Amino acid sequence: MRRTLPRLAGVAVASCAAVAFLTAADTRKPTTEWLVRPSEAARVARVEAGLAPATLPGEEPRHLSVQQWMELYGVPGLSVAVFEKHALVWAKTYGVKQAGGTEPVTIDTLFQSASISKPVTALAAMRYAEQGKWSLDADINDKLVSWKVPENDFTKEQKVTLRRLLSHSAGLTVSGFPGYPVDAPRPTVQQILDGAKPANTGPVRVDLVPGTKTRYSGGGTTVVQLMMMDQLKKPFPQIMKETVLAPLGLKHSSYEQPLPPALAAMTATATRGDRTSVGGRWHVYPEMAAAGLWTTPSDLARIAIEVSKAKAGTSKRVVSQAMAKQMLTKQSETFGIGFQVWDGTDRFGHGGSNEGFRALLVAFADSGSGMALMANSENGDLLIERVGASITAEYGWKPFKEQLQEPLVMTADLLARLKGADAVLTWYEARHKAGPAEGLSPGILNQVGYSLLWAGKVPDALKVFEANVKHYPADANAYDSLGEAYLKAGKNPEAILNYKKSLELDPKNTNAVRMLEKLGARP
Repeated sequence: MRRTLPRLAGVAVASCAAVAFLTAADTRKPTTEWLVRPSEAARVARVEAGLAPATLPGEEPRHLSVQQWMELYGVPGLSVAVFEKHALVWAKTYGVKQAGGTEPVTIDTLFQSASISKPVTALAAMRYAEQGKWSLDADINDKLVSWKVPENDFTKEQKVTLRRLLSHSAGLTVSGFPGYPVDAPRPTVQQILDGAKPANTGPVRVDLVPGTKTRYSGGGTTVVQLMMMDQLKKPFPQIMKETVLAPLGLKHSSYEQPLPPALAAMTATATRGDRTSVGGRWHVYPEMAAAGLWTTPSDLARIAIEVSKAKAGTSKRVVSQAMAKQMLTKQSETFGIGFQVWDGTDRFGHGGSNEGFRALLVAFADSGSGMALMANSENGDLLIERVGASITAEYGWKPFKEQLQEPLVMTADLLARLKGADAVLTWYEARHKAGPAEGLSPGILNQVGYSLLWAGKVPDALKVFEANVKHYPADANAYDSLGEAYLKAGKNPEAILNYKKSLELDPKNTNAVRMLEKLGARP
C-alpha cells in the first residue's frame, strides 16, 4: 500500500447521512482536563472554538466542535498536551478508549506513538555516544555482533553509520512496519532485518550509496535497536527505561511489546479507518526502536521540553547541550538526528502512524513551546491537523501555522465523506480544467481512493483510482494504488496489469514487485 500524502494517512468515508450530523446537537463533553493555572481555560476554549470550519465548494462554512469532528471522522478518542516556556501548561482529552465503548480517555491513557519512537530512541543512542560507547560516524558493522549489514557495491566507499541511520540517509530499505496481531508469531530482530519468516516485511538492505540521499527507513532504526542490544547486552525496553524514560520521570511510557497487563489496562484501543476496533485491541511491534513506544501526550511533551532545555544548556538529564544541538541541526535533507527539523526555524518534531493510531509532536526549541496530540484511529491525522492548526493560531507559532493551512485533500475528503465519490470527481474535473496552477496532484485522488477503499466502498474507490491514472498516466504510484483496489475487488488480472505498469514507470517500486510475486506473476 503506497501513499503520496504521508501527513494525512488513511481516512474512512462515512455515509452521506453525515450531512445531517453537521446540524446535530453536541452533547458529548471532554472527560478530563489539567491546567497549570485557571486562566489557561480561556485559551483552551479559544482553541476549541477556533477549529477551521467544514468548507465545501459553493456552500457556507459550517463550524463544528471537537466532538463533532471526532464523530464525522470516526475518531473514538483524542488526547492533547500543550507546553510553553519549557513547562506543560494544559492537557485535555476527548472521547472514549474504544470505538463503541463508554470508558473515557484520560490524560494517563496510553497510545502508541508509532514513529515518534525514533527520535526518543535517538536520544538514548546519543547519550551512549557521548559516553564513548560508540561513535556516530564509524561503520555500524563494527558494533553489530549478532547480525551485520550486508556489504555490497553501494557500501564499498561510504559506510552505514549511526549518524546516517538516525538521519535517514544510510541508504537502507523498508520505510515502515505494519506490526503483528497479538496472537500471531513474532520474529526476532534478526529475522526482521533479513525479511525471514515470520517477518511480514522485506529484508533491510543498502540500495543507495550511504550519505547521498534522504530516504525514510524504519529498517535503519531497527539496525540501531539491534546494535544497542548487542553492545549493552540488555533488552531494548530496559535500555530505553534506564536511559530516557526513568531519568525524565515518564511513568506512563514504555517500549515493552507487548505491554505487561498493568499497563495494557491503561491503553486506548486501535481503530481502523472503517471505525472498527483492531483485533486484539492493537498490533505488537517488535521493531521497538522504530515504532514501539507506548506513551501519553504529556510524556511526549516532557521529552520535547527536555530536548529544548538541553539545547539551552539548562538541563543534561539525557544529553548535553552539544549533543542536543547536533540532534536539532540538519544532518540530511529533512532530518537532524532522530527529529525532523525545518529550515529557518527552531521547530523540531515527528509524526507517528501505527495500525489504528496516529500521533504528532511539534516543538520550538528556543521558546520551549509546542504540542503533542494522539488519537486512537487511522483517521486521526485529519483531526490532529485541524486541532493542531487551532492551537498554533492561539499560541502564535507562525513557522508552524504556515504548514497547516487547509489543503485541497481536506476538501476532497469532506466531499467524499459528505456527498460521495461522484461529487469529488466532479469537483476535481472542474479544477483540473483550470490547469496545474490550481495546486492539484495525484496524491489528492489517491488519498480519497484509499479513504473509500478502507471504508469498504470498493466500486467507488475503483472509480476514483481509475480517474487518477487517467489524469496522471505517468504516475507510478497511481497505478500501484489502482492495482491494490483491483486486488481488493477480486480482479487479479487487472491488478497484475496495473502493478506491471507501475513497475514499468518506476523500476524501484518494491511494493509492485512484492505484489506481483504474491499474485504469481513475473515482474
